[in-house]
Amino acid sequence: MKTDIKSLTLEELTQFVTELGEPAYRAKQIFGWLHEKTVETPEEMHNLPGQLREKLQEACAWKTLQIRTVQASKKDGTRKYLFAAEDGNCIESVFMPYHHGNSVCVSSQVGCRMGCAFCASGIDGWVRNLTASEMLEQVYGIQRDTKERVSHVVIMGTGEPLDNYENVLRFIRLLTREPGQRISQRNITLSTCGLVPQIERLAEEQLEITLAISLHAVSDAERREIMPVARRYCIRELLEAAGHYFEKTKRRISYEYSLIAGVNDTPGHAKALAKLLAGQNCHVNLIRVNPVAGKSYRQTTDAAALNFQNMLEKSGINVTIRREMGRDIDGACGQLRRRYMQQDPAPADRTLSLREGKGSGKESL
Repeated sequence: MKTDIKSLTLEELTQFVTELGEPAYRAKQIFGWLHEKTVETPEEMHNLPGQLREKLQEACAWKTLQIRTVQASKKDGTRKYLFAAEDGNCIESVFMPYHHGNSVCVSSQVGCRMGCAFCASGIDGWVRNLTASEMLEQVYGIQRDTKERVSHVVIMGTGEPLDNYENVLRFIRLLTREPGQRISQRNITLSTCGLVPQIERLAEEQLEITLAISLHAVSDAERREIMPVARRYCIRELLEAAGHYFEKTKRRISYEYSLIAGVNDTPGHAKALAKLLAGQNCHVNLIRVNPVAGKSYRQTTDAAALNFQNMLEKSGINVTIRREMGRDIDGACGQLRRRYMQQDPAPADRTLSLREGKGSGKESL
């Protein structure tokens, strides 16, 4: 098998280069070409000897993503990308311009096996994990296309990042080191549906990223109805893991709470959520759930969302309502990929999601 060179750390690349019979200093040059200038082929590495470029071409896999389609919002400048990987699988990414800088939302898997009831990402199941290089190429490819620098990254697209733990950690470390993009770890957010052991492990990684936990309910019974992961990890375990993460990192936890009309958006839910999070150093991000074709859940009203926010604020909870970006361009995760798949199905077999699996669903975790 050829070496996935873009997924190598600088230390691994140094060893790889010396094994090719080249001086170790070439590794830093190559790393800079890959992660600072974001070139796609060795032919573009002009300060390397031709013989070394030929060795790299022959020995390495040069993973790139091809843009299949781009949807551009006329409302806010959001651009939603559908990339195709070398195996034909499709990956969604989103470019979001803000006053504080440009943000990119990346996917960590092709499909998702978590089976959350309100999400389009897992409707067609899980296919495979993305490599670190494929996650990097989402950022690099969008920068090449827009000619804009990305300063913030959210790992919140298709897939559960902590279900692809090693590759996601490698992606974060490659994206934030020098030479390279040098994006601050504090400008990276990782969103998880709540894989407790992985959260506890992440707390020990000495990272400064923001952890966003998808909560979406105030009781275990309600959470199990919309998030199959709750069959394995109860809210108490999840909050304990979040507390451990804060204790180790001193980074404030962000809780994602998707407001679904008539399901979890009542004043009673707001009171229960405030009680649940009392005393925590946290932020609640309220999300008016995106309508998804084939799903029965309805978006909560503006009035209900504002009332929910006000009740949390009066209880001393730091809370915002997420600004809706890209609503006119298949805003919800997975919608663009799914529509494309229905026209031209992906070649790889899928794995059953938690919701579709047999028994308790734990087997798929």
